[in-house]
Amino acid sequence: MTIVVTGATGQLGRLVVEKLLDRGVPAADIVAVGRSTDKIADLATRGVTVVAADYTDPASLDAAFAGADKVLLVSSSDFNDRAGQHRHAIDAAQRAGVSHLAYTSGPKATTSSILLMADHKATEEYLAESGVPSTVLRNGWYVENYTAQVDGYLAHGMVGSAGDGKVSIAPRSDLAEAAAVVLTTEGHLGKVYELGGEAVTLDELATLVSEATGTEVAYADVPQDVFAGILTDAGLPAPMPQVFADVDRGIAAGELYVDPADLAALLGRPATPAAGAVRDAVTAR
Repeated sequence: MTIVVTGATGQLGRLVVEKLLDRGVPAADIVAVGRSTDKIADLATRGVTVVAADYTDPASLDAAFAGADKVLLVSSSDFNDRAGQHRHAIDAAQRAGVSHLAYTSGPKATTSSILLMADHKATEEYLAESGVPSTVLRNGWYVENYTAQVDGYLAHGMVGSAGDGKVSIAPRSDLAEAAAVVLTTEGHLGKVYELGGEAVTLDELATLVSEATGTEVAYADVPQDVFAGILTDAGLPAPMPQVFADVDRGIAAGELYVDPADLAALLGRPATPAAGAVRDAVTAR
């Protein structure tokens, strides 16, 4: 059985390859796909097949998916027509006769009002229409989305516009493990999994960062437009300040709260507790 993991040069895709190996999948049965294969050259030395492909290049996807039984379609990090890029991958999977495609979507994608979810909604709909046997993995927020900004928090504090809304966070490794489980066990075809860890407010998250770093970090809640302005002043290019501020609006509205049951069921254990996840991510940065 050949398992193709797209986005293997990114953080999630790379972790999924590692989790597959940990689960005993022979390296020769794994194909790691990415745009810059020099980033995963070490996987080739371990017996993993490494293939260069780009979501914008259908021919490269055809080559990467040739002979594949299962494919993990990791959502694109290129926001220039993400849904179109995903369609190319789904079409290539269909042409290759893939028996199972798993797609990493976002929380409540088909009903969410969060701007970032629009591409996921379009992709899920296209995937359903394609007829490709599939599983949807609606990954909640990675704890690393926040801990990657710890140096900024230590210097300036944490600012947002999420109010007392809760966001369900889990380490990227937990979600990679869940994907590996879906790719290596039966009973997942046609399923949509809402995958989230422990839910925290941003004020609670600031406390966890304070505890992990030994330095007090305070959370300041501001109106959404003010937060977008702060992000603009920090140098984020348009339209990302508005997009990220909209994420906080979604948190305030409860749209990034995810019941932890699905993730726990796939892992066979509860997701890593928020305090431990933050501490581990801060230590590893």
